[in-house]
Amino acid sequence: MRFLFFALLFFTGQFMFAQQDSVPPAKKPKKPVKKIDSIEKRRPQPRTIPEPEEVVVPITDYKIISYTRDTTSLDTTLTIQKEYKYNYLRKDDFEVMPFSNIGRPYNALGVDFSNTSFYPKLGAEARHSNYFEVEDIKYYNVPTPMTELMFKTTLEQGQLLDALLTFNLSERANVSIAYKGFRSLGKYRFDQAQSGNFRTMFSYGNKKGNYNIRGHIAAQDLESEENGGISNRDQFEGAAGINPDDFTDRFRLDISYDNANNRILGKRYYLDHQFKLLGYGRDSTDKKPTSLTLGHEFNYETKFYDFVQSAQNNAFGEDPFVVPVEDRARLKTMFNKVSAEFSNRTLGQLTGNASLYNYNYYFNSILVTDSGTIQNQLKGEEIAVGGTYLKDFGGLVLKGDVNYNITEELAGNEFNASVDYQLNNNNLLSGGIHVSSRMPNFNFLLYQSDYRNFNWQNTDTFENQQIQSINFTFDSKKFGLLEAAYSAVDNYTFFESAATQEQIDNAQETAYVKPFQQTETINHLRIKYTKEFKWRRWALSNTVLYQDVTQDRQVLNVPQLVTRNTLYFSKDVFKKAMFLQTGVTFKYFTSYNMNAYNPLLGEFYIQNREEFGGYPLLDFFINAKVRQTRIYLKAEHFNSSFSEPTFYSAPNYPYRDFVIRFGLVWNFFS
Repeated sequence: MRFLFFALLFFTGQFMFAQQDSVPPAKKPKKPVKKIDSIEKRRPQPRTIPEPEEVVVPITDYKIISYTRDTTSLDTTLTIQKEYKYNYLRKDDFEVMPFSNIGRPYNALGVDFSNTSFYPKLGAEARHSNYFEVEDIKYYNVPTPMTELMFKTTLEQGQLLDALLTFNLSERANVSIAYKGFRSLGKYRFDQAQSGNFRTMFSYGNKKGNYNIRGHIAAQDLESEENGGISNRDQFEGAAGINPDDFTDRFRLDISYDNANNRILGKRYYLDHQFKLLGYGRDSTDKKPTSLTLGHEFNYETKFYDFVQSAQNNAFGEDPFVVPVEDRARLKTMFNKVSAEFSNRTLGQLTGNASLYNYNYYFNSILVTDSGTIQNQLKGEEIAVGGTYLKDFGGLVLKGDVNYNITEELAGNEFNASVDYQLNNNNLLSGGIHVSSRMPNFNFLLYQSDYRNFNWQNTDTFENQQIQSINFTFDSKKFGLLEAAYSAVDNYTFFESAATQEQIDNAQETAYVKPFQQTETINHLRIKYTKEFKWRRWALSNTVLYQDVTQDRQVLNVPQLVTRNTLYFSKDVFKKAMFLQTGVTFKYFTSYNMNAYNPLLGEFYIQNREEFGGYPLLDFFINAKVRQTRIYLKAEHFNSSFSEPTFYSAPNYPYRDFVIRFGLVWNFFS
């Protein structure tokens, strides 16, 4: 603690004296101005060298462009939303429950069915939380080179660092390099996790403005040790004859095994370019000229999921085919899409597209068993056609997109439509519908393992998962943000253990996890409300999520209520050299049948035997901003030291104990 205090003072002092008030200025020559009296006019005047004039580059000139080409400016402010996003994912983790160690799975507290992919994925979804998809990559346009460093301590023998360097080679060409890496030993035995996410991005637009191209290369490696959770909960919770104080050092708790690892490895090459045939030119006075644009999008990706165990363990079965266990699922995909976009002031923006999707999901060998033959490969080509529409009527915006797969193997379709109506400057009303049909992820359809129980092929029995969803949003500066969605899901696909009670008592529940499909309709309602109340320097930020599920059989398990409330204080200190925010965050979710975790599959599976939840999570934080640097200090889950030890992230996986972590986000400008 003493070290953390002096370290914080040291960093604060360094930032206060070393940083500039704004983005470092560009240099511009300035004519010298000097007053000369009548006598000095007759004397020879020495030659003076003009001093440069400081030109401040506004922070709004540093642009960030998303996958959908939405553009925002770099934000170096310190807000409560930045506090929520200062974590391993760098996203708001309100609707998930993290495991004890950094980089481990996140259990879902909320479900949103309107955000689904058009094609099946590899699987191992519990291990993909930190995997950068195509939609997660950002592109940049900056007037001067910019660097962002994000640092945060982890749990025992490790750190988290996310570094970005972006610079423009010219006004229209940008190159960016980013790497996110971390390592954390964890508080429990055999719980180490580490990852590396490398990304390099580029973008270019020609001088005429009729051609632009962007792309990226991503190489990612996510690896963790798997211990199966604690094997004796009495050591954690306490029971007759067992004192939990003897196990406050979590390394002393018994675990299920200490010889398993799983890993996600992925490489991707992405390219997107557009060529305008009509309606280009930087000197055009028409803000919405009639234009015709041709586009091409290319994506090639290889991905592997590995599970390795050096010796057999009954948690996954008693008689594996070979030892050591070395499972690997592979997926190679190539995606090509061509499009034509017509834009007109009267008709709006209309786009038509056609795409070709090549996939190859495979294992090493064909498996022949007494019950049948399990193939080793799912391979094919999918042709899809689609389109998008966008029209801005001023205060009313209409948007829609449709995709239809015209082949039979992974036959699916998707339709989205939305309308935004700006009531006034303070109130926005939105509504939309989502309809989709697609096959489940590949690991539901086909899987092979050296453990006998984890081999199946369901390509002939599983149907498309169908979703119909309607959503509504009211965004008001006065009344807050209200979001509501109602979804009906058919053929919902999930994992569940078919173990008997005797097998469960023998710690063999995970050995009998299988994929299933629910033919009956599941109805899901979610209502989310966000509102912040301010009084002088105090603020109370509130986020509440309510969910209700109607189903014939309990296969979709979520808490009915999730709430997060933050009371914090903000003030400029040290003669406004530092901006300070400090407060307490309270998070709570009602008890429910929390999903269990299977390390071999890298997936969560449903269980309806016991409920978890109903406990508060309290965090205390002190954050500060000095120039472009944000400093974070947090006491996470400080109430664990005086609460009942019943806080779990999943069955047999306790949530983390009280820990103090600190870090910073620092922007450099050249």
